[in-house]
Amino acid sequence: MKILIFTEGTILMHKTAAGLTHDEIIKQVQNPAPDIYDFASYIPIGNSVLKLNHWADAGAEIIYVTSRKKPAEVTAIQQVLSTYRFPPGPLLFRQVKQTYKDIAEAVLPDVLVEDDCESIGGTAQMTITNVDAAIKRRIKSVVVREFGGIDSLPDNITNLCMTVDNDTG
Repeated sequence: MKILIFTEGTILMHKTAAGLTHDEIIKQVQNPAPDIYDFASYIPIGNSVLKLNHWADAGAEIIYVTSRKKPAEVTAIQQVLSTYRFPPGPLLFRQVKQTYKDIAEAVLPDVLVEDDCESIGGTAQMTITNVDAAIKRRIKSVVVREFGGIDSLPDNITNLCMTVDNDTG
């Protein structure tokens, strides 16, 4: 099973978001302080490291997607994944003129895990919204609340495929 998962907002967040409410974090992102751009200091959301390692141990291939495009920023996110011991896997990012939809369609994951993009416009900004309809039918979309983490998702990767599409609760 191939799982494509977004980093920022889904499994990682800026360090000053720790301990804040969802609404406070969204306000921080919409009115950014400098630490929001200190990607090297990002931290895991909840138990995302444990969850992803559990999926990887069960045989899932984990592929990460970052919103970062600049090489130094991509490297910073990769270092955070490594530092916190997320399971190994490629970290993809958008190339010139490439969209997240293009990445998802090229990877063709069994499962796409992304957040609801609340801070940047919601559903219209989500990857699955823009994937070609024929390809979309082949991808199990799992949506979590932005900065809410993936702790509520099943440990069992088979059950993950049966998760209700909009797990934004």
